[in-house]
Amino acid sequence: MSNKHRSRRHRGRGQPRGKAPYQPPPKTSAIKRNTLRIIPLGGNEEVGRNSTVFEYNDTIVIVDLGLQFPEEDMPGIDYIIPNTTYLRGKETKIKGIIITHGHYDHIGGIPHLAHRLGNPPIYGTPLTLGIIRKRQDDFRDSPKPNLRVVQRDTMLRLGEFRVEFFGLSHNIPDSVGVVIRTPVGTVIHTGDFKLDPNERAENVTEMGKITQYGRQQILMLMADSTNASKPGRQLTEGEIEKNVEQIIRQAKGRLIIGTFSSLISRLSQIIKIAEGLGKKIVIEGYSMRTNLEIARELGYIRYHKDTVVPVQQMHRYPKNKLVILCTGAQGEGRAVLMRVANREHRFIRIEPGDTVLFSSSVVPGNERAVQRLTDGLYKEGAEVINYQMMDVHAGGHALQEDLKDMHRLVKPRYLMPIEGNYSFLKLHEKAAIEGGFSPKNVIVAGNGQIVECTKQGCVLTKERAVTDYVFVDGLGVGDVSHIVLRDRQQLAGDGMVVVIATIEEKTGRLVGTPEVITRGFVYVKENFKLIKQIQEKTKKILVDKDPKIPANDADLRNKIRDQIGQFLFTKTERRPLILPVIVQV
Repeated sequence: MSNKHRSRRHRGRGQPRGKAPYQPPPKTSAIKRNTLRIIPLGGNEEVGRNSTVFEYNDTIVIVDLGLQFPEEDMPGIDYIIPNTTYLRGKETKIKGIIITHGHYDHIGGIPHLAHRLGNPPIYGTPLTLGIIRKRQDDFRDSPKPNLRVVQRDTMLRLGEFRVEFFGLSHNIPDSVGVVIRTPVGTVIHTGDFKLDPNERAENVTEMGKITQYGRQQILMLMADSTNASKPGRQLTEGEIEKNVEQIIRQAKGRLIIGTFSSLISRLSQIIKIAEGLGKKIVIEGYSMRTNLEIARELGYIRYHKDTVVPVQQMHRYPKNKLVILCTGAQGEGRAVLMRVANREHRFIRIEPGDTVLFSSSVVPGNERAVQRLTDGLYKEGAEVINYQMMDVHAGGHALQEDLKDMHRLVKPRYLMPIEGNYSFLKLHEKAAIEGGFSPKNVIVAGNGQIVECTKQGCVLTKERAVTDYVFVDGLGVGDVSHIVLRDRQQLAGDGMVVVIATIEEKTGRLVGTPEVITRGFVYVKENFKLIKQIQEKTKKILVDKDPKIPANDADLRNKIRDQIGQFLFTKTERRPLILPVIVQV
Protein backbone atom coordinates (compact mmCIF):
# COMPACT_ATOMS: atom_id res chain seq x y z
CA MET A 1 0.00 0.00 0.00
CA SER A 2 1.32 3.40 -0.90
CA ASN A 3 1.17 6.89 0.53
CA LYS A 4 -1.69 7.37 -1.92
CA HIS A 5 -4.27 6.32 0.64
CA ARG A 6 -3.29 8.34 3.67
CA SER A 7 -5.73 11.06 4.66
CA ARG A 8 -5.13 14.07 6.87
CA ARG A 9 -7.38 16.82 8.14
CA HIS A 10 -6.18 20.41 7.62
CA ARG A 11 -8.92 22.75 8.79
CA GLY A 12 -8.36 26.11 7.18
CA ARG A 13 -4.79 25.22 6.24
CA GLY A 14 -3.09 26.20 3.04
CA GLN A 15 -5.37 29.12 2.21
CA PRO A 16 -3.79 31.95 0.22
CA ARG A 17 -2.88 34.97 2.31
CA GLY A 18 -4.22 37.83 0.20
CA LYS A 19 -3.81 38.33 -3.51
CA ALA A 20 -0.51 37.11 -4.91
CA PRO A 21 1.55 39.72 -6.79
CA TYR A 22 1.24 39.60 -10.57
CA GLN A 23 3.75 37.39 -12.30
CA PRO A 24 4.03 37.36 -16.08
CA PRO A 25 3.33 34.06 -17.85
CA PRO A 26 6.44 31.89 -18.27
CA LYS A 27 8.26 32.02 -21.55
CA THR A 28 7.77 28.84 -23.53
CA SER A 29 8.48 27.86 -27.08
CA ALA A 30 5.72 28.53 -29.62
CA ILE A 31 2.98 25.89 -29.41
CA LYS A 32 2.75 23.85 -32.58
CA ARG A 33 -0.70 23.95 -34.16
CA ASN A 34 -2.64 20.71 -34.62
CA THR A 35 -0.31 18.93 -32.18
CA LEU A 36 -1.43 17.17 -28.99
CA ARG A 37 0.86 18.00 -26.07
CA ILE A 38 0.84 15.78 -22.97
CA ILE A 39 2.51 17.27 -19.90
CA PRO A 40 2.73 15.38 -16.56
CA LEU A 41 2.87 18.11 -13.89
CA GLY A 42 3.35 15.51 -11.17
CA GLY A 43 3.08 11.82 -10.36
CA ASN A 44 5.76 10.63 -12.77
CA GLU A 45 8.68 10.74 -10.34
CA GLU A 46 6.88 10.08 -7.07
CA VAL A 47 3.83 8.39 -5.63
CA GLY A 48 1.36 11.26 -5.40
CA ARG A 49 0.85 14.77 -6.83
CA ASN A 50 -0.85 13.22 -9.85
CA SER A 51 -1.79 15.71 -12.55
CA THR A 52 -1.54 15.59 -16.35
CA VAL A 53 -2.26 18.33 -18.89
CA PHE A 54 -3.61 17.59 -22.39
CA GLU A 55 -3.29 20.53 -24.78
CA TYR A 56 -4.35 20.87 -28.42
CA ASN A 57 -4.51 24.32 -30.04
CA ASP A 58 -6.84 26.33 -27.76
CA THR A 59 -8.12 23.36 -25.75
CA ILE A 60 -6.64 22.26 -22.41
CA VAL A 61 -8.00 19.45 -20.25
CA ILE A 62 -6.39 18.41 -16.96
CA VAL A 63 -6.70 14.90 -15.54
CA ASP A 64 -6.41 14.86 -11.71
CA LEU A 65 -5.03 17.54 -9.41
CA GLY A 66 -3.59 15.70 -6.43
CA LEU A 67 -1.23 16.19 -3.53
CA GLN A 68 1.90 14.38 -2.39
CA PHE A 69 2.58 13.72 1.27
CA PRO A 70 5.99 14.97 2.49
CA GLU A 71 9.08 12.82 2.75
CA GLU A 72 11.03 12.43 5.99
CA ASP A 73 13.47 15.16 4.91
CA MET A 74 10.72 17.81 4.63
CA PRO A 75 10.19 18.96 8.23
CA GLY A 76 7.10 21.06 8.82
CA ILE A 77 5.63 20.53 5.35
CA ASP A 78 1.98 19.45 5.29
CA TYR A 79 1.99 18.30 1.67
CA ILE A 80 3.08 19.20 -1.86
CA ILE A 81 0.83 20.22 -4.77
CA PRO A 82 1.44 20.43 -8.54
CA ASN A 83 3.24 23.44 -9.97
CA THR A 84 0.88 25.04 -12.49
CA THR A 85 3.30 27.65 -13.84
CA TYR A 86 2.92 26.13 -17.32
CA LEU A 87 -0.79 27.04 -17.28
CA ARG A 88 -0.32 30.68 -16.28
CA GLY A 89 -1.85 32.88 -18.95
CA LYS A 90 -3.75 29.92 -20.44
CA GLU A 91 -6.65 29.87 -17.98
CA THR A 92 -9.29 30.62 -20.64
CA LYS A 93 -8.19 27.56 -22.61
CA ILE A 94 -8.84 25.17 -19.72
CA LYS A 95 -12.13 23.43 -20.57
CA GLY A 96 -12.25 21.14 -17.58
CA ILE A 97 -10.51 19.16 -14.84
CA ILE A 98 -11.35 15.45 -14.83
CA ILE A 99 -10.87 13.49 -11.59
CA THR A 100 -10.45 9.71 -11.83
CA HIS A 101 -11.29 8.91 -8.18
CA GLY A 102 -11.48 10.36 -4.68
CA HIS A 103 -8.05 9.67 -3.17
CA TYR A 104 -6.11 12.71 -1.97
CA ASP A 105 -3.20 12.12 -4.33
CA HIS A 106 -5.71 12.80 -7.13
CA ILE A 107 -7.93 15.50 -5.56
CA GLY A 108 -5.76 17.16 -2.89
CA GLY A 109 -4.60 20.14 -4.96
CA ILE A 110 -8.12 21.29 -5.89
CA PRO A 111 -8.75 23.73 -2.99
CA HIS A 112 -5.42 25.46 -3.64
CA LEU A 113 -5.32 25.49 -7.43
CA ALA A 114 -8.77 25.30 -9.04
CA HIS A 115 -9.62 28.98 -8.51
CA ARG A 116 -6.14 30.01 -9.67
CA LEU A 117 -6.82 28.18 -12.93
CA GLY A 118 -9.99 30.17 -13.59
CA ASN A 119 -12.28 27.81 -11.63
CA PRO A 120 -13.00 25.53 -14.62
CA PRO A 121 -15.60 22.74 -14.38
CA ILE A 122 -14.42 19.76 -12.34
CA TYR A 123 -15.88 16.47 -13.57
CA GLY A 124 -16.10 13.42 -11.34
CA THR A 125 -18.36 10.57 -10.29
CA PRO A 126 -20.77 11.12 -7.35
CA LEU A 127 -18.57 9.70 -4.57
CA THR A 128 -15.49 11.49 -5.89
CA LEU A 129 -17.30 14.83 -5.91
CA GLY A 130 -18.77 14.10 -2.48
CA ILE A 131 -15.28 13.78 -1.00
CA ILE A 132 -14.09 16.92 -2.85
CA ARG A 133 -17.11 18.86 -1.57
CA LYS A 134 -16.55 17.70 2.03
CA ARG A 135 -12.86 18.60 1.93
CA GLN A 136 -13.75 22.07 0.73
CA ASP A 137 -15.26 22.68 4.18
CA ASP A 138 -11.67 23.04 5.42
CA PHE A 139 -11.05 25.85 2.89
CA ARG A 140 -14.01 28.15 3.39
CA ASP A 141 -12.13 31.25 2.24
CA SER A 142 -11.46 29.69 -1.17
CA PRO A 143 -14.10 29.95 -3.93
CA LYS A 144 -16.40 26.95 -4.23
CA PRO A 145 -15.23 24.57 -6.95
CA ASN A 146 -17.39 24.20 -10.06
CA LEU A 147 -18.38 20.54 -9.62
CA ARG A 148 -20.20 18.54 -12.30
CA VAL A 149 -21.27 14.92 -11.95
CA VAL A 150 -20.45 12.29 -14.57
CA GLN A 151 -21.31 8.60 -14.76
CA ARG A 152 -19.52 5.77 -16.53
CA ASP A 153 -21.71 6.26 -19.62
CA THR A 154 -21.29 10.08 -19.76
CA MET A 155 -19.85 11.63 -22.94
CA LEU A 156 -18.46 15.19 -22.86
CA ARG A 157 -17.42 17.68 -25.49
CA LEU A 158 -14.58 19.78 -24.05
CA GLY A 159 -13.25 22.14 -26.71
CA GLU A 160 -11.72 20.00 -29.45
CA PHE A 161 -11.78 16.88 -27.25
CA ARG A 162 -14.51 14.28 -26.75
CA VAL A 163 -14.27 12.57 -23.38
CA GLU A 164 -15.71 9.22 -22.27
CA PHE A 165 -15.38 7.11 -19.11
CA PHE A 166 -15.18 3.45 -18.16
CA GLY A 167 -15.35 1.74 -14.79
CA LEU A 168 -12.18 0.41 -13.18
CA SER A 169 -11.73 -1.50 -9.96
CA HIS A 170 -9.69 0.24 -7.25
CA ASN A 171 -10.01 0.27 -3.47
CA ILE A 172 -12.45 3.16 -3.53
CA PRO A 173 -15.78 2.96 -5.38
CA ASP A 174 -16.62 5.08 -8.42
CA SER A 175 -13.12 4.94 -9.92
CA VAL A 176 -13.01 5.55 -13.67
CA GLY A 177 -10.59 5.51 -16.55
CA VAL A 178 -10.73 8.40 -19.00
CA VAL A 179 -10.91 8.20 -22.80
CA ILE A 180 -9.85 11.42 -24.55
CA ARG A 181 -10.63 11.49 -28.26
CA THR A 182 -8.47 14.15 -29.91
CA PRO A 183 -8.05 15.22 -33.55
CA VAL A 184 -4.78 13.23 -33.74
CA GLY A 185 -6.01 10.05 -32.04
CA THR A 186 -7.50 8.55 -28.87
CA VAL A 187 -5.65 8.54 -25.54
CA ILE A 188 -6.72 6.36 -22.61
CA HIS A 189 -5.72 7.37 -19.06
CA THR A 190 -6.36 4.61 -16.52
CA GLY A 191 -5.97 6.51 -13.26
CA ASP A 192 -5.38 3.97 -10.47
CA PHE A 193 -6.66 0.50 -11.24
CA LYS A 194 -6.51 -3.23 -10.79
CA LEU A 195 -8.23 -5.87 -12.89
CA ASP A 196 -11.02 -7.33 -10.75
CA PRO A 197 -14.10 -7.99 -12.92
CA ASN A 198 -16.01 -9.63 -10.06
CA GLU A 199 -16.33 -6.49 -7.94
CA ARG A 200 -19.64 -4.92 -7.00
CA ALA A 201 -21.44 -2.75 -9.54
CA GLU A 202 -20.07 0.56 -8.25
CA ASN A 203 -16.49 -0.71 -8.37
CA VAL A 204 -16.22 -2.96 -11.41
CA THR A 205 -13.70 -3.23 -14.22
CA GLU A 206 -15.75 -2.81 -17.40
CA MET A 207 -13.90 -5.45 -19.38
CA GLY A 208 -16.35 -5.26 -22.29
CA LYS A 209 -15.66 -1.57 -22.85
CA ILE A 210 -11.91 -2.04 -22.57
CA THR A 211 -12.01 -4.87 -25.12
CA GLN A 212 -14.05 -2.66 -27.44
CA TYR A 213 -11.45 0.11 -27.21
CA GLY A 214 -8.86 -2.44 -28.29
CA ARG A 215 -10.60 -2.62 -31.67
CA GLN A 216 -10.43 1.16 -32.22
CA GLN A 217 -6.72 1.76 -32.93
CA ILE A 218 -5.93 3.61 -29.70
CA LEU A 219 -3.05 6.05 -30.09
CA MET A 220 -1.75 5.92 -26.51
CA LEU A 221 -2.40 4.12 -23.24
CA MET A 222 -1.30 5.96 -20.09
CA ALA A 223 -1.32 3.34 -17.34
CA ASP A 224 -0.82 3.18 -13.56
CA SER A 225 2.71 2.09 -12.55
CA THR A 226 2.41 2.14 -8.74
CA ASN A 227 2.89 -1.62 -8.42
CA ALA A 228 4.85 -2.20 -11.63
CA SER A 229 7.79 -3.46 -9.58
CA LYS A 230 5.81 -6.46 -8.33
CA PRO A 231 5.37 -9.65 -10.38
CA GLY A 232 2.16 -11.63 -10.65
CA ARG A 233 -1.45 -10.53 -10.40
CA GLN A 234 -3.20 -8.52 -7.72
CA LEU A 235 -5.42 -10.39 -5.27
CA THR A 236 -9.13 -9.85 -5.76
CA GLU A 237 -11.31 -8.48 -2.99
CA GLY A 238 -13.24 -11.76 -3.09
CA GLU A 239 -10.11 -13.66 -2.02
CA ILE A 240 -9.53 -11.21 0.84
CA GLU A 241 -13.15 -11.32 1.97
CA LYS A 242 -12.98 -15.02 2.85
CA ASN A 243 -10.02 -14.52 5.17
CA VAL A 244 -11.43 -11.37 6.77
CA GLU A 245 -14.74 -13.14 7.41
CA GLN A 246 -12.91 -16.04 9.05
CA ILE A 247 -11.04 -13.67 11.38
CA ILE A 248 -14.20 -11.74 12.32
CA ARG A 249 -16.16 -14.96 12.89
CA GLN A 250 -13.48 -16.58 15.07
CA ALA A 251 -12.52 -13.56 17.18
CA LYS A 252 -12.92 -14.55 20.84
CA GLY A 253 -12.69 -10.98 22.08
CA ARG A 254 -12.81 -7.54 20.51
CA LEU A 255 -11.44 -7.22 17.00
CA ILE A 256 -9.66 -3.92 16.31
CA ILE A 257 -9.05 -3.33 12.60
CA GLY A 258 -6.62 -0.65 11.46
CA THR A 259 -6.68 0.49 7.85
CA PHE A 260 -6.68 3.60 5.66
CA SER A 261 -9.72 5.85 5.97
CA SER A 262 -9.90 6.11 2.18
CA LEU A 263 -10.23 2.35 1.57
CA ILE A 264 -13.99 2.62 1.40
CA SER A 265 -14.43 -0.71 -0.41
CA ARG A 266 -12.59 -2.54 2.41
CA LEU A 267 -14.50 -0.70 5.12
CA SER A 268 -17.80 -1.56 3.41
CA GLN A 269 -16.72 -5.19 3.16
CA ILE A 270 -15.88 -5.39 6.89
CA ILE A 271 -19.12 -3.70 7.96
CA LYS A 272 -21.18 -6.05 5.78
CA ILE A 273 -19.46 -9.16 7.20
CA ALA A 274 -19.71 -7.98 10.82
CA GLU A 275 -23.37 -7.07 10.45
CA GLY A 276 -24.10 -10.47 8.93
CA LEU A 277 -22.49 -12.10 11.98
CA GLY A 278 -24.55 -10.01 14.38
CA LYS A 279 -21.65 -7.86 15.56
CA LYS A 280 -21.56 -4.16 16.36
CA ILE A 281 -19.20 -1.67 14.72
CA VAL A 282 -17.32 1.20 16.38
CA ILE A 283 -15.75 3.73 13.99
CA GLU A 284 -12.88 5.81 15.38
CA GLY A 285 -11.02 8.48 13.39
CA TYR A 286 -12.37 11.72 11.94
CA SER A 287 -11.42 11.03 8.32
CA MET A 288 -12.78 7.49 8.47
CA ARG A 289 -16.13 8.61 9.89
CA THR A 290 -16.34 11.39 7.30
CA ASN A 291 -15.66 9.12 4.33
CA LEU A 292 -18.13 6.50 5.54
CA GLU A 293 -20.82 9.15 6.06
CA ILE A 294 -20.35 10.41 2.50
CA ALA A 295 -20.40 6.88 1.07
CA ARG A 296 -23.52 6.00 3.05
CA GLU A 297 -25.37 9.17 2.03
CA LEU A 298 -24.66 8.35 -1.63
CA GLY A 299 -25.69 4.71 -1.25
CA TYR A 300 -22.28 3.08 -1.70
CA ILE A 301 -22.43 1.54 1.78
CA ARG A 302 -25.59 0.13 3.32
CA TYR A 303 -26.05 -1.06 6.88
CA HIS A 304 -28.70 -0.91 9.59
CA LYS A 305 -28.52 2.23 11.72
CA ASP A 306 -28.11 0.11 14.89
CA THR A 307 -25.01 -1.68 13.54
CA VAL A 308 -22.69 1.26 14.28
CA VAL A 309 -22.49 2.26 17.94
CA PRO A 310 -20.68 5.19 19.61
CA VAL A 311 -17.35 4.37 21.20
CA GLN A 312 -18.72 5.61 24.55
CA GLN A 313 -21.36 2.82 24.51
CA MET A 314 -19.22 -0.14 23.45
CA HIS A 315 -18.99 -1.41 27.03
CA ARG A 316 -22.68 -2.36 26.79
CA TYR A 317 -21.94 -5.21 24.37
CA PRO A 318 -20.12 -8.56 24.75
CA LYS A 319 -16.50 -8.23 23.70
CA ASN A 320 -16.79 -10.94 21.05
CA LYS A 321 -19.59 -8.91 19.46
CA LEU A 322 -17.48 -5.81 18.86
CA VAL A 323 -15.45 -4.79 15.79
CA ILE A 324 -13.59 -1.49 16.11
CA LEU A 325 -12.57 0.19 12.83
CA CYS A 326 -9.86 2.81 13.24
CA THR A 327 -7.14 4.80 11.54
CA GLY A 328 -3.42 4.52 12.19
CA ALA A 329 -2.24 1.27 10.58
CA GLN A 330 0.90 3.10 9.36
CA GLY A 331 2.03 3.97 12.89
CA GLU A 332 1.06 7.65 12.62
CA GLY A 333 1.79 9.31 15.96
CA ARG A 334 -1.62 10.87 16.66
CA ALA A 335 -3.83 8.41 14.82
CA VAL A 336 -6.24 6.21 16.79
CA LEU A 337 -4.29 2.95 16.81
CA MET A 338 -1.07 4.52 18.13
CA ARG A 339 -3.00 6.36 20.85
CA VAL A 340 -4.58 3.05 21.86
CA ALA A 341 -1.19 1.34 22.00
CA ASN A 342 0.20 4.23 24.11
CA ARG A 343 -2.80 4.25 26.51
CA GLU A 344 -3.65 7.77 25.35
CA HIS A 345 -7.10 7.10 23.89
CA ARG A 346 -10.01 8.35 25.99
CA PHE A 347 -12.18 5.25 25.64
CA ILE A 348 -10.19 2.34 24.19
CA ARG A 349 -7.54 0.32 26.03
CA ILE A 350 -6.07 -2.98 24.90
CA GLU A 351 -7.56 -5.79 26.97
CA PRO A 352 -6.76 -9.50 27.25
CA GLY A 353 -8.32 -11.35 24.31
CA ASP A 354 -8.16 -8.41 21.90
CA THR A 355 -7.02 -9.06 18.32
CA VAL A 356 -5.62 -6.27 16.15
CA LEU A 357 -5.85 -6.75 12.39
CA PHE A 358 -3.77 -4.60 10.04
CA SER A 359 -5.83 -4.61 6.84
CA SER A 360 -3.24 -2.70 4.83
CA SER A 361 0.33 -3.20 3.75
CA VAL A 362 3.14 -1.00 5.03
CA VAL A 363 3.93 2.17 3.11
CA PRO A 364 7.67 2.25 2.26
CA GLY A 365 9.37 4.43 4.86
CA ASN A 366 6.86 3.57 7.60
CA GLU A 367 8.39 0.21 8.53
CA ARG A 368 9.95 1.39 11.80
CA ALA A 369 6.82 3.23 12.92
CA VAL A 370 4.65 0.18 12.20
CA GLN A 371 7.11 -2.07 14.05
CA ARG A 372 6.99 0.22 17.11
CA LEU A 373 3.20 0.16 16.95
CA THR A 374 3.14 -3.64 16.67
CA ASP A 375 5.54 -4.01 19.62
CA GLY A 376 3.39 -1.65 21.68
CA LEU A 377 0.24 -3.63 20.94
CA TYR A 378 1.90 -6.92 21.89
CA LYS A 379 3.18 -5.37 25.13
CA GLU A 380 -0.37 -4.41 25.97
CA GLY A 381 -1.48 -8.02 25.49
CA ALA A 382 -3.06 -7.99 22.01
CA GLU A 383 -2.70 -10.57 19.26
CA VAL A 384 -1.68 -8.98 15.95
CA ILE A 385 -2.50 -10.20 12.42
CA ASN A 386 -1.09 -8.54 9.30
CA TYR A 387 -0.89 -9.14 5.56
CA GLN A 388 2.39 -11.05 5.96
CA MET A 389 0.68 -13.67 8.09
CA MET A 390 -2.33 -14.19 5.82
CA ASP A 391 -4.04 -12.51 2.88
CA VAL A 392 -6.00 -9.74 4.59
CA HIS A 393 -5.19 -6.95 2.16
CA ALA A 394 -5.45 -6.58 -1.61
CA GLY A 395 -3.74 -3.55 -3.06
CA GLY A 396 -5.57 -1.23 -5.40
CA HIS A 397 -2.96 -1.27 -8.16
CA ALA A 398 -2.20 -3.64 -11.02
CA LEU A 399 0.82 -5.91 -10.77
CA GLN A 400 3.03 -6.79 -13.75
CA GLU A 401 0.79 -9.50 -15.25
CA ASP A 402 -2.28 -7.27 -14.81
CA LEU A 403 -0.48 -4.49 -16.69
CA LYS A 404 0.40 -6.88 -19.52
CA ASP A 405 -3.26 -7.90 -19.69
CA MET A 406 -4.30 -4.26 -19.97
CA HIS A 407 -1.77 -3.68 -22.75
CA ARG A 408 -3.11 -6.69 -24.66
CA LEU A 409 -6.73 -5.61 -24.21
CA VAL A 410 -6.26 -1.99 -25.33
CA LYS A 411 -3.65 -2.68 -28.04
CA PRO A 412 -2.36 0.92 -28.06
CA ARG A 413 0.19 2.17 -30.57
CA TYR A 414 2.11 3.85 -27.74
CA LEU A 415 2.39 3.17 -24.02
CA MET A 416 3.21 5.89 -21.48
CA PRO A 417 3.75 4.61 -17.92
CA ILE A 418 2.46 7.07 -15.31
CA GLU A 419 1.90 7.32 -11.55
CA GLY A 420 4.96 6.15 -9.68
CA ASN A 421 8.61 6.75 -8.90
CA TYR A 422 10.76 6.95 -12.01
CA SER A 423 12.08 3.45 -11.38
CA PHE A 424 8.47 2.18 -11.37
CA LEU A 425 7.94 3.73 -14.80
CA LYS A 426 11.04 1.97 -16.11
CA LEU A 427 9.94 -1.35 -14.61
CA HIS A 428 6.55 -0.87 -16.26
CA GLU A 429 8.40 -0.33 -19.54
CA LYS A 430 10.38 -3.54 -18.96
CA ALA A 431 7.20 -5.53 -18.22
CA ALA A 432 5.55 -4.14 -21.37
CA ILE A 433 8.50 -5.16 -23.55
CA GLU A 434 8.48 -8.63 -21.96
CA GLY A 435 4.80 -8.80 -22.92
CA GLY A 436 5.59 -8.09 -26.56
CA PHE A 437 5.42 -4.29 -26.70
CA SER A 438 7.84 -2.59 -29.09
CA PRO A 439 10.57 -0.73 -27.09
CA LYS A 440 10.49 2.25 -29.46
CA ASN A 441 6.78 2.74 -28.73
CA VAL A 442 7.13 3.02 -24.92
CA ILE A 443 7.51 6.64 -23.81
CA VAL A 444 8.90 7.13 -20.30
CA ALA A 445 8.51 10.79 -19.36
CA GLY A 446 9.51 12.37 -16.07
CA ASN A 447 7.64 15.24 -14.48
CA GLY A 448 7.40 18.18 -16.86
CA GLN A 449 8.72 16.38 -19.91
CA ILE A 450 6.47 17.23 -22.83
CA VAL A 451 5.21 14.55 -25.20
CA GLU A 452 3.93 15.70 -28.61
CA CYS A 453 1.59 13.66 -30.78
CA THR A 454 0.46 14.14 -34.36
CA LYS A 455 -1.30 11.77 -36.75
CA GLN A 456 2.16 10.48 -37.65
CA GLY A 457 2.97 9.42 -34.06
CA CYS A 458 4.23 10.55 -30.64
CA VAL A 459 7.67 11.73 -29.52
CA LEU A 460 9.26 12.75 -26.23
CA THR A 461 10.54 16.28 -26.78
CA LYS A 462 13.40 18.08 -25.03
CA GLU A 463 11.04 20.77 -23.79
CA ARG A 464 10.09 20.80 -20.11
CA ALA A 465 7.41 22.49 -18.06
CA VAL A 466 8.24 23.79 -14.58
CA THR A 467 7.41 21.13 -11.98
CA ASP A 468 9.34 22.35 -8.92
CA TYR A 469 7.69 21.47 -5.62
CA VAL A 470 5.01 23.82 -4.32
CA PHE A 471 4.94 23.26 -0.56
CA VAL A 472 1.85 23.76 1.60
CA ASP A 473 2.92 24.68 5.12
CA GLY A 474 0.27 25.91 7.52
CA LEU A 475 -1.41 28.92 5.94
CA GLY A 476 1.25 29.30 3.29
CA VAL A 477 1.16 27.97 -0.25
CA GLY A 478 4.48 28.13 -2.06
CA ASP A 479 6.13 30.45 0.47
CA VAL A 480 8.44 27.70 1.72
CA SER A 481 11.28 27.32 -0.76
CA HIS A 482 13.99 24.69 -1.00
CA ILE A 483 16.27 27.14 0.84
CA VAL A 484 13.87 27.32 3.77
CA LEU A 485 13.57 23.53 3.72
CA ARG A 486 17.34 23.20 3.71
CA ASP A 487 17.53 25.47 6.77
CA ARG A 488 14.96 23.28 8.54
CA GLN A 489 16.97 20.17 7.72
CA GLN A 490 20.10 21.86 9.02
CA LEU A 491 18.33 22.83 12.25
CA ALA A 492 17.02 19.30 12.68
CA GLY A 493 20.38 17.72 11.91
CA ASP A 494 23.01 19.96 13.53
CA GLY A 495 21.13 22.63 15.45
CA MET A 496 21.87 26.35 15.41
CA VAL A 497 24.33 28.89 16.76
CA VAL A 498 23.23 32.50 17.32
CA VAL A 499 26.04 35.07 17.57
CA ILE A 500 24.93 38.43 19.01
CA ALA A 501 27.27 41.42 18.82
CA THR A 502 26.71 45.05 19.90
CA ILE A 503 28.31 47.90 17.92
CA GLU A 504 28.32 51.64 18.53
CA GLU A 505 26.34 53.34 15.78
CA LYS A 506 28.56 56.44 15.56
CA THR A 507 32.03 54.87 15.82
CA GLY A 508 31.37 51.35 14.52
CA ARG A 509 33.32 49.95 17.48
CA LEU A 510 32.47 46.63 19.12
CA VAL A 511 30.92 46.95 22.58
CA GLY A 512 31.83 44.16 24.96
CA THR A 513 32.18 40.50 24.02
CA PRO A 514 29.83 38.84 21.51
CA GLU A 515 27.23 36.55 23.07
CA VAL A 516 26.83 32.98 21.78
CA ILE A 517 23.58 31.00 22.11
CA THR A 518 23.26 27.43 20.85
CA ARG A 519 20.26 25.13 20.41
CA GLY A 520 20.64 21.52 19.37
CA PHE A 521 24.38 21.90 18.69
CA VAL A 522 26.45 21.51 21.86
CA TYR A 523 25.81 21.68 25.58
CA VAL A 524 27.32 25.04 26.51
CA LYS A 525 28.47 24.15 30.05
CA GLU A 526 30.57 21.26 28.72
CA ASN A 527 31.96 23.14 25.72
CA PHE A 528 33.03 26.43 27.27
CA LYS A 529 36.32 26.45 25.33
CA LEU A 530 34.54 26.12 21.98
CA ILE A 531 32.10 28.92 22.85
CA LYS A 532 35.03 31.13 23.87
CA GLN A 533 36.72 30.48 20.50
CA ILE A 534 33.51 31.47 18.64
CA GLN A 535 33.42 34.71 20.63
CA GLU A 536 37.06 35.51 19.87
CA LYS A 537 36.72 34.79 16.15
CA THR A 538 33.59 36.95 15.91
CA LYS A 539 35.31 39.71 17.84
CA LYS A 540 38.29 39.63 15.44
CA ILE A 541 36.02 39.86 12.38
CA LEU A 542 34.25 42.91 13.81
CA VAL A 543 37.38 44.65 15.12
CA ASP A 544 39.19 44.21 11.81
CA LYS A 545 36.30 45.45 9.69
CA ASP A 546 36.46 48.75 7.83
CA PRO A 547 34.86 51.40 10.12
CA LYS A 548 33.05 52.81 7.09
CA ILE A 549 31.07 49.59 6.64
CA PRO A 550 27.69 49.93 8.41
CA ALA A 551 27.02 47.45 11.19
CA ASN A 552 23.89 46.14 9.46
CA ASP A 553 25.74 45.34 6.23
CA ALA A 554 24.67 41.97 4.78
CA ASP A 555 28.21 41.15 3.63
CA LEU A 556 29.46 41.54 7.19
CA ARG A 557 26.84 39.12 8.52
CA ASN A 558 27.65 36.68 5.72
CA LYS A 559 31.34 36.89 6.63
CA ILE A 560 30.56 35.97 10.24
CA ARG A 561 28.30 33.16 9.05
CA ASP A 562 30.88 31.71 6.65
CA GLN A 563 33.94 31.96 8.88
CA ILE A 564 32.24 30.71 12.05
CA GLY A 565 30.56 27.93 10.06
CA GLN A 566 33.88 26.79 8.58
CA PHE A 567 35.55 26.95 12.00
CA LEU A 568 32.84 24.83 13.63
CA PHE A 569 32.95 22.25 10.86
CA THR A 570 36.72 21.95 11.30
CA LYS A 571 36.28 21.47 15.04
CA THR A 572 33.18 19.26 15.13
CA GLU A 573 32.46 18.03 11.55
CA ARG A 574 28.98 19.42 11.98
CA ARG A 575 27.30 22.29 10.16
CA PRO A 576 24.90 24.10 12.48
CA LEU A 577 22.81 26.96 11.16
CA ILE A 578 24.73 30.19 11.97
CA LEU A 579 22.56 33.22 12.72
CA PRO A 580 24.56 36.47 13.21
CA VAL A 581 22.69 39.28 14.99
CA ILE A 582 24.25 42.76 15.13
CA VAL A 583 22.72 45.32 17.46
CA GLN A 584 23.49 49.04 17.08
CA VAL A 585 23.56 51.32 20.13
